Order: sequence, then C-alpha cells, then structure tokens
Amino acid sequence: MEQKPVLGIFLGEAAGIGPELVAKVIADGTACKYCRPILIGDARVLALGQKIAGVSFTWETITDPTEATWENGTVPLIDLKNYNPENLVMGTIDTVSGHATGESLVSCMTLLKNRKIDGFVFAPLNKEAFKKGGWHVEDEHYLFAEQLDCLNRPRGLLNVLDDLWVFRVTGHVPFRDVVNYITPENVGRSIQLCYDTLKMAGYDRPRIAVAALNPHAGDGGTCGREEIDVLMPVIEEYQAKGMDIYGPVPGDTIFIHAFNHEYDAVVTLFHDQGQIATKLHAFDVGVTVAGGLPYAITTPEHGTAFDIAGKGVAKTLATERAISVATQMAMTTHKYK
Repeated sequence: MEQKPVLGIFLGEAAGIGPELVAKVIADGTACKYCRPILIGDARVLALGQKIAGVSFTWETITDPTEATWENGTVPLIDLKNYNPENLVMGTIDTVSGHATGESLVSCMTLLKNRKIDGFVFAPLNKEAFKKGGWHVEDEHYLFAEQLDCLNRPRGLLNVLDDLWVFRVTGHVPFRDVVNYITPENVGRSIQLCYDTLKMAGYDRPRIAVAALNPHAGDGGTCGREEIDVLMPVIEEYQAKGMDIYGPVPGDTIFIHAFNHEYDAVVTLFHDQGQIATKLHAFDVGVTVAGGLPYAITTPEHGTAFDIAGKGVAKTLATERAISVATQMAMTTHKYK
C-alpha cells in the first residue's frame, strides 16, 4: 500500500500567526489528509499556538523522524527547545525568536539533506526578526540553498495559486533597472527552472507562457524591441526542444488566459507583473515554492500578519495548499511503499 510522504512542518515565527496556523491544520486533520507530518520547533511555542487557535491535540516528542508512529491521532514533534515565548509580545519584532527561527531552519535542512523527511513546509517567517536575530543572509531561501549545498545551481521562487504556477525573471529589482536583466541567459534560465519545477510537481508536459515586456508585446518593434531581439529567440529555442512554451504574451492579457486554465505556468519579467494579478485574484491561498532545490520546500505566500497575530482569526487556506503542493512534489520525487 502506498504511504503518504513524511513532511517536516516548522511552526514559523512565534510572534506571528504561524504557530496558530499549524495548530489548526493539525487539529482539524487537514495536514494528515495529505502527508505524515512531523512538527518541528519548540513545544512551548506549539502549546501557545494551540491556545491561540482554541484547539487541542496530543503530540509525542521524538528526537529522530524514525521514531514517529502517528498512532491514535498523536502527532510527532521534534522539540528543539530553543525558544521560550513566556515573555513574548505577539505581533512585534522579537530578535531572540528570530535567532531561534534561523536555528530551526538549519535543523530542518539537516533533516532534508539526510533524507529523514521527504519535504518541508514552513509557516510564515519575519525577515526583520530573522536578520536582527543574527542571520546575516539575504533571506531564508538563501539559507536553504547554503545549507543544502545548492548556492551554485539555478534557483528561484515560484508562486502557486490554485493550479497556476508563476515565476519571474527578476524579483526585487528597481523598475528602472529591469530591462538590463531581460537577457537571453536570464529568460532561458527562468523558463528552464519553471519547467523543471513543474516536472518535479508531476506535470508531464507543462504549458508555460512567457509575458511580454512592452505594451502590446512591442507592437512589432514600434513600442520596444525586447520581444523581437530577446524573448522570441529564446521561446523558439525551447519550442524546438519540444516544450510547450507560448509567447511573448502581452502583459495586460496574459493572466486572463492563465486564469482560464490555458497555461499551467506563467513566466513574468518583473515582480509586479505577476504579483499584482495573483494577489488580486486570491491573496489568501497563494503558496511560495523554492524552485531549483532538490527537495520540496513550500510556505504560505502571505506573511506573519502581525496585525492579527494572537487573535485566533488567521485563515488556513494557504497553509493547507502549501502542504498539498509539498506533498505533490515529494510524491513525484520519491517512492513510498
């Protein structure tokens, strides 16, 4: 009988909605519907999450995933014992918590690297607390790549909205500099990374659309030539390999087609070209996937929501989707008997 993959689920930033979200998806059986979850974090933070969420369930403390049994509805927890929330003020930057977050992520990556878990889902983190807590790296995704020895391989973040995957050639780049990054190398790398990640997620022949840069896709070169000089040659190169690549599709209509299920993925050229469309469409269900790494790593796209932290009102849809997507990817890359 095929078994579900083992996913590590980190509780997230203690001062945010992460512990509450994790407590909710464990208590209502959502997580176990998709995977065999192993919670990772401090038991005192998990207890706080239960209290905020108004839920109760039994956990067993383990030191290694091989000890997990998931018997009688009991959920295994690797208690890192690295943060006491006794004096925590919810919804605030807590540098001690931020430091513990980084320690926890390193532990999680070690579990992945040693194949103790099949994939990893983390509840929302707070980058300011993380960095002020002593982790002097770009973000948690850089830390993942560093810990997994993947710094030199192509990687990037994809956003998943229901069944639509969105990747971008440039991320946090000033708009005036975007065009400098729209090169054949960067566009080709982005298409390949998007394609490889969808294959990892189980798509046999992913349909990928590439957005245009200029209005009306450049109007035949009268409104910019990036489509003619850069995008089309790259798209044709990948089409010649037998891949279903479409475009360049005008930026003002590409998501009309995408939300109509004509594509499985969209490669956008700059941050807001995709983020505005996807967040307007359904902000509460978006998932971020760490593309280019050899393991399934996902997180809800929304943040720590300090404004509602501690109130017990956080919605779990994105967390459920993050677990679902990680399960989908882990099932494709591993076999379970």
